Amino acid sequence: MNLLFNYFMNSIYLKNFLWKFFKKLANLNFSLFILSLIIVFCILGSVLEQEQDKLYYVVNYPKYISLIVFLGLDHLFRTWWFIACIIVLVASLISCSLTTQLPSLKNARRWKFIYSNKKLIHGDYNIDDSLNINYSFINIVYSLIRLDFFVFSRNCSIYSYKGLYGRIAPIFVHCSIIAVLLGSVYGFLFSFVVQEVIPIGESFHLKNLVYSGFYSNLPFDLFGRVDDFYIKYNDNLSVKQFFSKLSIYLNNKTASNAKLIYVNSPLNIKQISFYQTNWEINGLRIRVGNNYYFQKNLFKQISNRESIWVSNFYITDQQELFFILMNLDNKILVCNNSGLILKEVYLKEQFYINSVPYNIERIISSTGLQIKFDPGIPLVYFGFFVMIITTFMSYLSYSQIWIYQKSYILEFAGCTNRGTLSFEQDVSLLQKIYISYSFFTLEEPSKKIYILR
Repeated sequence: MNLLFNYFMNSIYLKNFLWKFFKKLANLNFSLFILSLIIVFCILGSVLEQEQDKLYYVVNYPKYISLIVFLGLDHLFRTWWFIACIIVLVASLISCSLTTQLPSLKNARRWKFIYSNKKLIHGDYNIDDSLNINYSFINIVYSLIRLDFFVFSRNCSIYSYKGLYGRIAPIFVHCSIIAVLLGSVYGFLFSFVVQEVIPIGESFHLKNLVYSGFYSNLPFDLFGRVDDFYIKYNDNLSVKQFFSKLSIYLNNKTASNAKLIYVNSPLNIKQISFYQTNWEINGLRIRVGNNYYFQKNLFKQISNRESIWVSNFYITDQQELFFILMNLDNKILVCNNSGLILKEVYLKEQFYINSVPYNIERIISSTGLQIKFDPGIPLVYFGFFVMIITTFMSYLSYSQIWIYQKSYILEFAGCTNRGTLSFEQDVSLLQKIYISYSFFTLEEPSKKIYILR
């Protein structure tokens, strides 16, 4: 018996302890403090470059390198203390919803009948005494329904309310914030980022990791092929846009056939996104005579803030040719040792040097791809979508009206949590509608039922 009593008392003590703990956790000031910390960390992570090599921070932040490494500021959004702050904020929002918002909603749906002015709500409104002449409960009920109030009646007392969605909305706002935070944490743990530079016509696997979550796995059964790459230029020969045509294969089956991607237009397959990031010119494929082929590397140079690609080729021990590309418009400059332009040729155009035919068969270029997988994005987007809708809903006014009989008259009281002017208009309309129904009843006493809508 004593053991049962002790177990019962311990259960009560544990429940009380947990309830008090959740109440403390749901404290608004505490939640705002944690939220402020997260905002400060996000600003710091935006100012300080993330996911760079250690040498980068040694060169650019030599005075703070020890602090950056110790606190993990180079990968701030993946540190345990940042994730811990998010988890604490989620716990605070859940506690607030359970201990404050849900009881408040339950209380808002409760019928609250009053029978005397001692229980009137603070900030009540009054109706002119003329409404109390020849009063009728059914007319006042019809008047309230006409104004979209939910009406309840008991023992010569009426209670009505409208705008309950305004009390439900804060709960869903909390749920949406929780969804955004949990989606972010889920992305931290399971996402990965891969960078690849692939020549045209080559296949590729996901291997060059830039970032991976603690529980992420690369899909080894996925590979792709760069079918084509080309660039569109502006009139001043600056790059307007560059395009890659990709084919993606999954489990040895075609997942996407020749999809064209460009900057801000990625390819999405199985929540994996393929982004176009950059491009590069690697080399030239040259034919000498009719049967001899060789490839020469191109080296990038910066001249007058413009990029050019240069390759050299010895035709004799003393004579050297230079091939120069300004862009990918298939035009190549052929220069000698002194920098004199000998010819301006196009791709696959035959030209002669020392009576030997040359033909530039192909410009070998590469496309830069960034492959990202973040399973938390749908949850984050869903959270923001719900947040936008419910934030507007939370501005709906929650209004209450009490009407009860006192001697031979009707007493009125009302209150609202916001939208005072709108509530005053409802009170004025209620007065007018009630008067119109009363006069209509006096003029036609035989009518018992009225159609209001």
